[in-house]
Parts: sequence; structure tokens; C-alpha cells
Amino acid sequence: MLKKDKEKVIDEVWTDGRIREFLDQLPPAGVNTDFHMLWKAYQGMRADNFATFLGFFAEQKRDINAASPEGETVLAIAQQHAKSGEFVALLKQAGAQ
Repeated sequence: MLKKDKEKVIDEVWTDGRIREFLDQLPPAGVNTDFHMLWKAYQGMRADNFATFLGFFAEQKRDINAASPEGETVLAIAQQHAKSGEFVALLKQAGAQ
């Protein structure tokens, strides 16, 4: 029988340092760096942590409207998700269009 090599983390502690790690993520070839950072943060964080991330993102003067290779922004993608209301509001407050 195979054993899982990684346990699921529940209620992870999100320090500012942990949140800032998302600003260091390198994208795959052909993917905009700012889009990749936003996308990974959107996928991996709760709304309150995402709000903190957006502040750090803005401090670095990153592009909140960066697009995927398909031309979609994180806001456009999030608006398609049923339970993304808080994230959509946070992105709009941060200047996403």
C-alpha cells in the first residue's frame, strides 16, 4: 500500500512572510509573472489573506490587470466562480477592471 507523501494542511497560519512568498513565484514559460502571482494567491488563500497579499502586490507596483496567455485577468476568471464574491470585491478595490 502506498502512503501519501504529504498531509493536507488545515488552518495553516498565514504570517506576512508566508503571504509574501507568493510574490516570489516564478511562472511557467509564456505566463505573465503578475498574473501567475495573483492566480496562485487567489487559488491558495482565504479572502483575508488575499487582501493582505493585494497590499503587498500593490507596494511592488505590480499589474492587477495582468492577463493569462488566454487573455483573461484573475478578476474575469474569479467572476465566473460561484463562491468568489469576497475575492471579486477585493480585486476591484485594488483597481482590477
